[in-house]
Amino acid sequence: MKQAKIRCPYCHAQAVLRPSAAVYQDKAQPGRHLYVCARYPRCDSYVGAHEGTLLPMGTLANGDLRNKRIQAHRAFNRLWESGAMKKWQAYKWMQAKFGLNSGQAHIAMFSEFLCDQLIAECDKVAINMRLTA
Repeated sequence: MKQAKIRCPYCHAQAVLRPSAAVYQDKAQPGRHLYVCARYPRCDSYVGAHEGTLLPMGTLANGDLRNKRIQAHRAFNRLWESGAMKKWQAYKWMQAKFGLNSGQAHIAMFSEFLCDQLIAECDKVAINMRLTA
């Protein structure tokens, strides 16, 4: 499998494919990989790689953006995990709400701004549907 050519959006260094243990040490999942900025840990940006293809799951993110994406995933997942929507319906809703195509509707590709927007919209739906946290 060929490694993707990715540049860090923060320092512009090349990202390199590494086993997840390079970042997560003993909490790493065997066989999992990350694209990590070549200047890691000084530049703390990385993104997961898909197991089968080793393609990046999204864009490299620093700690702040990774945290924001985690929050966005929690808010979004609540829509379908609650049973209020099926998972595919939640993705169609996200696409329509933000004018995204299916290739763009991945939280791992979102900026902090778009994560904040998604969280706010998911919170509105949760309030309207009376979903609990």
